[in-house]
Amino acid sequence: MNYVNLDKTDGLKKLNSLKRTAVKELLTPERVHTSDIPLGGGLRYNWAAMPVSDEAVSALQDLADETELVDKYREILKGEVMNTGEKRLVLHHLTRGNVLGQSVMADGEDKGAFYSSVLDSIKSFSEKVRNGEIKGSTGKAIKTVCQIGIGGSDLGPRALYLALKGWADGCGIKTLNAEFISNVDPDDAAAVIKRLDFETTLFILVSKSGTTQETLTNRDLVLETLKSSPIPGLVPSKHMVAVTSKTSPLAKDSSMLASFFIDDYIGGRYSSTSAVGGTVLSLAFGFDTFRALLDGAHEEDVKATEKDITKNGALMDALIGFYLRNILGYPSTAILPYSQALSRFPAHLQQLDMESNGKHVNRFGEKVSYPTGPVIFGEPGTNGQHSFYQLLHQGTDIVPLQFIGFRNCQYGQDIETAGSTSQKKLNANLSAQIAAFARGKEDENTNKEFDGNRPSSLIYGDKLTPEALGALLAHYENKVMFQGFIWNLNSFDQEGVQLGKVLAKKVLAGCEGDELLKAYADLLI
Repeated sequence: MNYVNLDKTDGLKKLNSLKRTAVKELLTPERVHTSDIPLGGGLRYNWAAMPVSDEAVSALQDLADETELVDKYREILKGEVMNTGEKRLVLHHLTRGNVLGQSVMADGEDKGAFYSSVLDSIKSFSEKVRNGEIKGSTGKAIKTVCQIGIGGSDLGPRALYLALKGWADGCGIKTLNAEFISNVDPDDAAAVIKRLDFETTLFILVSKSGTTQETLTNRDLVLETLKSSPIPGLVPSKHMVAVTSKTSPLAKDSSMLASFFIDDYIGGRYSSTSAVGGTVLSLAFGFDTFRALLDGAHEEDVKATEKDITKNGALMDALIGFYLRNILGYPSTAILPYSQALSRFPAHLQQLDMESNGKHVNRFGEKVSYPTGPVIFGEPGTNGQHSFYQLLHQGTDIVPLQFIGFRNCQYGQDIETAGSTSQKKLNANLSAQIAAFARGKEDENTNKEFDGNRPSSLIYGDKLTPEALGALLAHYENKVMFQGFIWNLNSFDQEGVQLGKVLAKKVLAGCEGDELLKAYADLLI
């Protein structure tokens, strides 16, 4: 594989030499229809309002070929050690299907078969809970599942649960309510616990290592609350399952009703299609719903093997994002879903992108000389229009935008008022925003003048279904992966989160002679 530093590539030199073309100069009705790439799950990616000319697209294709982006993706799929920092395989794609059709062996086992066996266990257990065969300790059916985890054990599963709730209700699918406890702040757990009926609640404790401080603290808080409950016959061990590794302390914990396994080859922020997301989603919506999400993700994973960037939406999105970051110098990107169901999806993408590619050294440990991952933020439209769009339209910084929209709503509850439905009004706003950001508006009153040339892309489809959601998730995972390859980063470790954890333990141990730590601790503890 070619792991040459970005600043030494011919592709970067060529891109820097190109004439930079403004969105206003490029955007035409014809371009809207031709700059469109099919994704999995019935979705499409449209990049018409991005400042990339045909010449720039050709140069981006050359860069993709020179840096062997798709070939590196195929190395991941083959089971090569691509997490160089931790010397691990990267196998989250394998949790939703085998793209290349060849076995991946590690730890003396076929990893595809291992992930399939975990799915079988989740399917069997979730069906027994949902049909009442497995009940709470007092004999009542389970009505609520509560996931205890943090980071990738919370953000992705929570975002996906919220994204599918309206779809499931709209389809008349039996659902179990889901709650999430993540923050070590005791008020987070207390607020959730207050809403729960312990007799009908099943807790899902998620920690790959079985040693995550925040998660174990919240587990203990929950267990103490259960043990002190006056409910006759309540047995806490009948109300908690674990998602963990085979070697963690939780795997042998007799206080767990069941355990579902993950391994070190599934990074936390990439774990939503493993047991981390599969357990809670299968319990909440049924295993078939989770299986459909996996199928949508797998379809998109297959499409990501295409080397022609005009046919590979994740690769095109990654390359355009690189162009915005490294050629045009834009340091941030806004994710703007025009779907209330995706209210927590930008928060998941913050972790996915910023934890993966927020790196200052390359995969060889050398400091890079170019910008890497952008700052990610976002909020659903149209709420965001009444919040931070002022800066996006007329601020001094240009922020690239990624819109997400659907033709139809999930619940099916909509009425026509003032000549249009709410969904049409929502999508009218989305369409208008893309045009307004791109074209701007001239006005004699400079306060009402819009410069335009604000770049944006659009991911769209008919409806947010499990298949579409799986494809959307995989699109962003693969986009981040490809960008990590471009920047020659290891996108699969997260050393940047470790220092604070180490120092927090030092504070709890009395600061151990560190006077600066003690000074701050004295203010708060």
